[in-house]
Amino acid sequence: MIRVLLADDHALFRQGLKSLLESEGMRVIGEAANGREAIRYAADTHPDVILMDIQMPELDGVKATQSILEIDPQAKVIMITMYRQDRYVFEAVKAGARGYILKDADAATLIGAIKRVAGGEALLDPEMAQNVLDDFRDKREVLPSEKHADLNERETTILKLLAQGFSNQDIALRLDISEKTVRNRLSEIFNKLQLNNRTQAALYALREGIANLEQS
Repeated sequence: MIRVLLADDHALFRQGLKSLLESEGMRVIGEAANGREAIRYAADTHPDVILMDIQMPELDGVKATQSILEIDPQAKVIMITMYRQDRYVFEAVKAGARGYILKDADAATLIGAIKRVAGGEALLDPEMAQNVLDDFRDKREVLPSEKHADLNERETTILKLLAQGFSNQDIALRLDISEKTVRNRLSEIFNKLQLNNRTQAALYALREGIANLEQS
């Protein structure tokens, strides 16, 4: 059962999401009406997935996401937004959010996104990935460069698969290794590349030409 934390300042929207998710066999373990509540609930309950609205009182979703990921870099946050081109989404993804879902998405898209992220994937479509990479460049913020020569062949393969959206389980099956080995290798990759999370690793791999967004 996937455990979900909802963070949105509109009670009716949260209630609608809760009914939908629970009808699909998921469990809503908390509801936050602002960013500060989201941080507190996330720290207390360690949900499998956090659905985070961007515009909230007291503390917005981007700052809340940044704080949550500083506390727990493995937290899986999906941003909820009205607009595909919302710049706040870029900031959240750069901080480590797994991607975004539009508020007008249909139920099947939302449920699928939650299941993918819970399974370890990132919701990085080509447009979003390129926009975030452009944002790094425009603001002269850089990911580590010329570091992937330090990776061995197996680590490079794992990084490529991660960037293409494969979960730890999928990577383990494709490489005939255990999920624990995948997790350990990813930790080593993050340390070598001086990255904090899967999203940054995926963006790094795309930028350096280690992977593209087409699964093979």
